[in-house]
Amino acid sequence: MLKSRMKLTQISDEQKVEAALRNQVNLAREPEQVFLNPWADDGVTLLAEPPYFWRTCPAAVIEGVGASESEALNDKIEAFLTQTRRHRKFKQPIVYASVPAILDEVGFRKSFIMAQDRIVLGGAPGTRAVNRFRWANEAEEFDPQQRLVDYFAESLEANQGKKLTIDPEALGPDVDFAITCRNTFNYYHFVTESLCQLCVLDDLDFQGRIYIHFPNNERKLRDFTRNFVAVLFPEYKGRVFFERAPKDYDRVLTAFDLMGVHYLNPYIEPNRLNKLSPSDQIWQGQTPTVAAQGMLQMNTVGSSLIALRERALRTIEGLDFSDLPKKFYVGRDTRQSRTRHMEGEDKLFDHLKMFGFEYVVFENMHPLEQVALMANAEIMISYHGAGFTNMLFASPETYVIEIGTLQTAMTRWGDFWPVANAAQCKYVSFYADYKGVAPGDEPNPFKEELLPTALSHQGAGQLMAFVVALDGHIPDMPTSGDLLKLARTLFRVGAVDKALCVLEAHPKLLAGHMDLLLLLADCHKEADAPKSELMAIDAAFKADPSRWQTLVRMVWCANRCERPQVIRWAMARLQADFPERHDAFLKNHDWVRYVV
Repeated sequence: MLKSRMKLTQISDEQKVEAALRNQVNLAREPEQVFLNPWADDGVTLLAEPPYFWRTCPAAVIEGVGASESEALNDKIEAFLTQTRRHRKFKQPIVYASVPAILDEVGFRKSFIMAQDRIVLGGAPGTRAVNRFRWANEAEEFDPQQRLVDYFAESLEANQGKKLTIDPEALGPDVDFAITCRNTFNYYHFVTESLCQLCVLDDLDFQGRIYIHFPNNERKLRDFTRNFVAVLFPEYKGRVFFERAPKDYDRVLTAFDLMGVHYLNPYIEPNRLNKLSPSDQIWQGQTPTVAAQGMLQMNTVGSSLIALRERALRTIEGLDFSDLPKKFYVGRDTRQSRTRHMEGEDKLFDHLKMFGFEYVVFENMHPLEQVALMANAEIMISYHGAGFTNMLFASPETYVIEIGTLQTAMTRWGDFWPVANAAQCKYVSFYADYKGVAPGDEPNPFKEELLPTALSHQGAGQLMAFVVALDGHIPDMPTSGDLLKLARTLFRVGAVDKALCVLEAHPKLLAGHMDLLLLLADCHKEADAPKSELMAIDAAFKADPSRWQTLVRMVWCANRCERPQVIRWAMARLQADFPERHDAFLKNHDWVRYVV
């Protein structure tokens, strides 16, 4: 491991007691007294006009599938996944800009930044501050959620026509750069919220000191924090200091993630942004409900996170990492991580070894090895944990496979969406069982601590079939249900050619099975083979003539194939069996009249 030269400020016991008292943040006030509104309040000065507030970006493939031994639990998992696809996943993810800003009369308190005695709403810390306000006022007579909604609505209206303060000359000599850190022992939070913020200095000729302030005990300052700073930001050698909050500054330079002021920003083009939401069931635009706030976070990437990825990949250019595996399973070093080992891990890896997978432990690798490992990876597999942060360095062709539970799906899955979208990789989660929990006794995902995962023999078989198919082999599927689950997962993650091969290799299971035949039609459609698609649709209708939707699809596909006789047959059958559907289709699609 690298020998760190970063400095850590030491303080006495008396100073620690005094600091603990000074570190308190009073949230039992009106929102306008708690949160800083940069369009109305003093204290925030940008060094330049933001290049944008938000923009769209290409999406990663993000999918999940139930892999529990219990069909009842699988039904719950699939219901959650369906709801997420329909109501929580943006049509395209967005990038929110992170920009350098000068703050005045600054206080670092716990993991918050305050200016003018108000919390600065920037990025994830800003979101946590809003959540803390809700929790801190739960016992009050007023409804803290409604109070927040009213505050943001009134402030947004008052901000109309106002501009942020911008001064390119605001960065004078002897101004330190300082950022906050949620803690110094969680790799995910450090990389995605703190390390990436150093990238806002890339366009500045900054020669001053850099402070990273954290709330936890100094004994929890892990080596990876200093090692990653040293390796990815070597130009700041000797100028980076880790210091526990509280810390005060008259004036400081920091990274300002504009996502944090989403609910105050009068210039975000809300109508254009709202069109990205799949529905309005959860998304509320600039109304900060808890669910909508979480939805914004999971679909948003900070520009500084993308900049960190690009910097890391530049750092490994020209270096030889040919000894690193391209297919690997990531284990844990229990000396540095929480012991939530997955049940069934050893048996799974025994199977993976047969297909050339190697076992790696991120904590035992040099930072550049971790970057290079992911950048050149074909398939990474592990169970849920902070190690998935390294997905940031994966290539768009990399399959990153996570094994988790319904609990991790509901409470942690969205945390990794921004990382996946920054890399535009293929992030696939298999949601299995809970270790030590009997079927039917599943925990409340939001009230119990995170439980470890158990991968059953059945779940391991399902995962291995997927991995084997990705690797170019054709697994022998025993039942039509198993085949459908595998082929559907392959199709959803974009491996259409693999799904097609698997389906066509099982003609006996395909025969007479409507769902499999419709999936086969989907594969042919994606492959732009409309004649083959039409044959699969016809077989699907013969397997189950009770679905009018299959006939309508047949009409559209036959039109692409220029088969008017098929259109006439399908419309006649639609009229005979589903007259109301026939009349509605004919009314809405005049072109059909000229065919029939």
